[in-house]
Amino acid sequence: MKNLSRKRRMLYLLCIAIAILFLLIIRVGWIQFISGEELQALAYEQQTLDRKINPKRGVIYDSNLNQIAVSSTVYTVTVNPSNIDEQNKEKVARKFSELFDLDYDTVLKKVKKRSSIETISRKEDKEVVDKLSTWLMENNIDSGINIDEDTKRYYPYSNFASQVIGFCGNDNQGLEGLEAKYDKVLSGTKGRITRIKDASGGEVKGTVEQYTDAIDGDSLVTTIDMGVQSIAEKYLEEACIDNKCTDGGNVVIMEPSTGNVLAMATYPSYNLNEPYQIVDSELKNNWEALSNKEKNESLQAMWRNKAIADTYEPGSTFKLVTTSASLEEGITTTDKAGEFACTGSITIAGVRIKCWRYYRPHGSESLREALMNSCNPVFIGLGQKLGVDTYYSYLEKFGLLAKTGIDLPGEAKGIFLDKSKVGPVELATISFGQRFEVTPIQMITMVSTIANSGKRMKPRLVKQTINSQTGEVTNIDPECTGTAISEKTAKDVLSMMESVVAEGTGKNAKVAGFRVGGKTGTSEDGVNTNKYVTSFIGVAPISEPKVTILVTLYNPTGEGGHQGGA
Repeated sequence: MKNLSRKRRMLYLLCIAIAILFLLIIRVGWIQFISGEELQALAYEQQTLDRKINPKRGVIYDSNLNQIAVSSTVYTVTVNPSNIDEQNKEKVARKFSELFDLDYDTVLKKVKKRSSIETISRKEDKEVVDKLSTWLMENNIDSGINIDEDTKRYYPYSNFASQVIGFCGNDNQGLEGLEAKYDKVLSGTKGRITRIKDASGGEVKGTVEQYTDAIDGDSLVTTIDMGVQSIAEKYLEEACIDNKCTDGGNVVIMEPSTGNVLAMATYPSYNLNEPYQIVDSELKNNWEALSNKEKNESLQAMWRNKAIADTYEPGSTFKLVTTSASLEEGITTTDKAGEFACTGSITIAGVRIKCWRYYRPHGSESLREALMNSCNPVFIGLGQKLGVDTYYSYLEKFGLLAKTGIDLPGEAKGIFLDKSKVGPVELATISFGQRFEVTPIQMITMVSTIANSGKRMKPRLVKQTINSQTGEVTNIDPECTGTAISEKTAKDVLSMMESVVAEGTGKNAKVAGFRVGGKTGTSEDGVNTNKYVTSFIGVAPISEPKVTILVTLYNPTGEGGHQGGA
């Protein structure tokens, strides 16, 4: 019986041993094949000390290779606390706080911390770190303090094209504008300094640092022309101040044959080198009283590019769409005398809609004269003849029902009623440019389509990239996104736009020696707000269009009034 009991115990022990061995085999397999890569990475992290080297961000150029955003060399100071002698820590912390204007107690905590690396200060100029280097030499401190080259974004012209270029954060990541849109192109690849460390984070004797170069970011050549942009910004600012535009304004200038944006100005602008510095004086004075949410909303509004992110009622400038569609569909011609008659108003589905000059009707008109006079009833009548389906097909052809695809973040799209909800009255208001909204970039693209013989080009701000390693230039080809109208219709519309400037509501846009065409626009900014948006859309020269321009002023309250003609 005893032998049997002993054998049974031995059998149990053997089974237990086999089970333990089996579990160990499973565990080893799990560590080796399932968790191997993760554990290897953790071990590497524990045994090595990495310091990142930021690459230089690519340059942003204007179309003539003037630098409008560059990266300058600065320095980041870090410490390896375990490598600083105990008797030097307070002295080092005091020097850091003095040189970099930092809180002494906070710095001392970092210097005494049990960690492999601590950042003391970023983006320091060479002059300051040279003083630190001299002090370290004088005090025979040669370990535990690292001074690594870093980069800082700098904008030579401060406020120039601020809402277009955008800016970077402290980590050199693009946050707004082209800096954000092309961040992957501009940012490059970080380098690193690597060395082996012991368990306490100290240096291992006999080992050397391994240095991997950073790869600088590629550069961008934009379509922005510095001269054109500067002129646009100057006169936009004057217009907004003279006309007391409470909500600012914007100007977009485009080359119709390519879609190249030559200028995109917004007022007010802001200093790209100090993007968190509020421009509005009243807001600045009340800044501390605002909540964090209100502060963030105010900054976002300041950075906002109204030309692509904000929508507005275009008013009479939109009559160019109605004109183009009507000519293309063959329901009217440019110069048939007495084809239309303005009596001061028109009644649609029982609703009377007035002409802007209802008190002195335009009377007998051709289409050219109706556009020159900006006569609402004529365009309402044309809209009714076109019908909803046909009218909406032209909205689509002109790209007004979708985003343009311009290479900037935050683009909005037009706000139109769904086609199924458009009745006679809604179609009437659309026909003369009210009760819907579009973006300025959509409107400049529309008129550029007319100026480009009916071909719609995708608007763009970048035309080339330059490789930082090889200097190779890569061209980005212009993109045609469709045909809206025929070349003949486009020429007819341009001819009538020239008449608007020569003799109609756009007379103030005459330029001696140039054949200029255009269309004025005035609309309400919302319903019953008592605010207005005034605009002018132009083409020059009419014979062979080289530029299109859209000027939009938001809520002008000056003595000149709020009419687009002014």
